[in-house]
Amino acid sequence: MPRLTLTEVDALAARAHAGQVDKIGVPYVEHVRAVAAALAPFGTGLQMAGLLHDVLEDTELTAEDLLRAGVPSAVVATVRAVTKAPGADYTAMLHAITADHSATLLKIADNAHNSRPDRAARLAEEQRHRLAERYRAARAVLWPAASPADVRAIVATANPALLAELAE
Repeated sequence: MPRLTLTEVDALAARAHAGQVDKIGVPYVEHVRAVAAALAPFGTGLQMAGLLHDVLEDTELTAEDLLRAGVPSAVVATVRAVTKAPGADYTAMLHAITADHSATLLKIADNAHNSRPDRAARLAEEQRHRLAERYRAARAVLWPAASPADVRAIVATANPALLAELAE
């Protein structure tokens, strides 16, 4: 089976998330593309994982489907590492993610994009505050597991508003 290119993985993600919208009503594929863009400094494999990071959780696709389609096994492993199992404890999952460098960078990019002020502003106040606390707590686990330079590179693209928090 030939390995997919980044463009082909983008098309796969777009098909997988077709018709889905995020919490603010934006086509879901825009989120995964933003996460992938923030991971560009780390190579094509991480960009592919960024595009696919929610397919196992939010679509009918399985890891086996991805492998059969030609997604590199290392990419599928990273996607699996950031996929929340039903009933799993979120904080425990974050700690497990930090054992895998690629998964850590991917989750940092996901968190940064989800934390964008322009996105949060479109949520109901209660939901905005609840998610802000959840995302801040996640950053307290994730950021120390990566180099400050790597965190800065991701945040500068995914959510420049977080650069001030990073400087703290």
